[in-house]
Amino acid sequence: MNLLETSISIHFSPALPLEWIIGAGAFYALLVLWSFYRGRKGAWLRALAGIVFITALMGPSLLEEDRKPEKDTALVIVDKSPSQRLERRDTRTADALLYLRGQLDGRQDLDLRVIEAPTDPAVINETLIFEAIESAYADVPAARRAGVIILSDGQIHDIPADAANARNYGPVHVLLSGTKNEKDRRLAILEAPSYGIVGQNVSVKYRIEDNNITARQPVRVTIRKQDQQEVTTAVMPGEDNRIDLPIDHAGQNVFEISVAGVDGEITAANNSAALMVNGVRDRLRVLLVSGQPHAGGRMWRDLLTSDPSVDLVHFTILREPNKLDMTPQNELSLIAFPFEELFEIKLYDFDLIVFDRYRLNRILPSHYFDNIVKYVREGGALLEASGPSFTTEESIYYTSLMDILPGTPDGEIIKKAFVPSLSESGLQHPVTSSIVWNGMSAGTTKPSWGPWLRQIPLKRESGEVLMNGADDFPLLILDRVDKGRVAQIASDHIWLWSRGYQGGGPHADLLRRIVHWLMKEPELDERALDVQVQGMTITLKSRDYKGQNTSVIMTGPDGKASTIKMEKAPGGMLQAQVKAEQIGIYRFEDTYGEIRFGVVGDLNPPELQNVITSPQPLTPIMTASGGGAIWLSENASPEIRSLSEGRSSYAGSNWVGLRRNREYSVQGVRQTPLLPDWAMLALLAGTVMIVWWYEGRRP
Repeated sequence: MNLLETSISIHFSPALPLEWIIGAGAFYALLVLWSFYRGRKGAWLRALAGIVFITALMGPSLLEEDRKPEKDTALVIVDKSPSQRLERRDTRTADALLYLRGQLDGRQDLDLRVIEAPTDPAVINETLIFEAIESAYADVPAARRAGVIILSDGQIHDIPADAANARNYGPVHVLLSGTKNEKDRRLAILEAPSYGIVGQNVSVKYRIEDNNITARQPVRVTIRKQDQQEVTTAVMPGEDNRIDLPIDHAGQNVFEISVAGVDGEITAANNSAALMVNGVRDRLRVLLVSGQPHAGGRMWRDLLTSDPSVDLVHFTILREPNKLDMTPQNELSLIAFPFEELFEIKLYDFDLIVFDRYRLNRILPSHYFDNIVKYVREGGALLEASGPSFTTEESIYYTSLMDILPGTPDGEIIKKAFVPSLSESGLQHPVTSSIVWNGMSAGTTKPSWGPWLRQIPLKRESGEVLMNGADDFPLLILDRVDKGRVAQIASDHIWLWSRGYQGGGPHADLLRRIVHWLMKEPELDERALDVQVQGMTITLKSRDYKGQNTSVIMTGPDGKASTIKMEKAPGGMLQAQVKAEQIGIYRFEDTYGEIRFGVVGDLNPPELQNVITSPQPLTPIMTASGGGAIWLSENASPEIRSLSEGRSSYAGSNWVGLRRNREYSVQGVRQTPLLPDWAMLALLAGTVMIVWWYEGRRP
């Protein structure tokens, strides 16, 4: 192909402008036609003389070109999308690529380019083949494009809408890597909100789609929330269904909806879908019940009413029923205490219940404490700030709350100045760790805060002690009770911080973070496992809280489980990175038994929407370009033919063709007159003499 070929053609170099020569020739032709019309003999000699004269004016010459044939360019596009890893598709593709290289690599008339697509490893949600074709053919003229052979399962997501433009590629063929009649079941999410109000449900619309599955019967669908039990229902494939999902807390709420697989389906990766709904609090509803009026009551009220997102219901017991004085009965309270409405009818409307120095006074019947315990166990939140009455027989500890309060009173009251300090757990716990260095020197647990003057000694029965007080008795205890949470502050003197007593302290920040922990804010959860996905890399992060979460069980989209070891990272964190091998939903279970999900790729990526091998998506492109499809499972080595351009079809049942364009580049040109000038002049003169002689000899 590197040898030059010589091409000879006739070239004209007009002696006069071409328009003049054409005009003169047309006028002379009219004269000749008139001679023929009048029947004059010798008219044909006049015509011959005119032709010789016009030819002489055109300046004919022989043009010799030294031509170098140019190679045509053929593309082989290898689909490297995740769906190619199903069954033996990648193996068939690799074998076919090896065969094509053997057939085309050594050809002298062909430049073979092998392109893998998608080229960007971060683009894993869809198969972008024609983007790769455009890029590979960008420097190749259309006249030198031999065609495209695509090794794929046929599910391509950037097919041009205008199939006629595919002619510019040459014939487009697809060698299908899958098998015919593949079976697959897929869960399709049709409607899903991105945001939801905490405490309310969001509605999700979905459908089960079966491909090549003839049996039509109900299938089992399972709904999982990251920290709740499974809910199972049965639905019919092909029908739209709706389900309501509860939004329990602010921030990211992750759900997994999965459908039972079917025997023989090619993948289970699209049998499940992840939903991430950001919970937004509409209002935080708080019930504050205070005992006898005291200086700290205003602090609680000011703190809770300062936040516009808080709806506060506050009751203060001004006088016990058995107290005798001259106050008229109709002036004992502004309104009657609505204990039945608050603690039975509308109890579950509140997000948080706060008891501030409350004492038993026969206003709140004992069975309503049973309701509060049930409310907490089912996911509610309780904050108890102990006053002097907590050590007496009138303590609310001696109710059903005994079962959920983490601290037990010992009947004593400590009345002396002390500075609250952080426990070892408090140094690590997210509720208190962020305020550790506020006025403290590094490495110490004794902050330079103002003192408190009274504490109720408690014996910790459960939960975590984050702060200690006088004589190292627990001052702040947080505890988880079934699905709910409880916080206990063993003093009523936190208000001294709010007044700035001897420098004060971070009362607002501390109480706000306690309340947010009770509300299950993920960023304050000491057990939270953070799952972040970037491309195909999954990063796991967890607080190094008491050495927990050192290992995490990861379950991939294919159902295979593996154990991930967490390593210590700066900032008191544990971290691990995992390289995902396939797109879909990954499930992570930590040492606490809590579950998180990570989604590699889109929540519902196009790559998993249809994994059935089919030539149908490419049919318009193949028809317009003259290409065809061959199943590698039936013919692993189709014949490759080289065919001339201009054909309507370049494919058969067991062969595919590439277009032979016969393009060349001119390396040199030599021009030689067809006749020397003197010879052309002699020919013209001789022709005129013959015409004169022939016409002169007539009678």
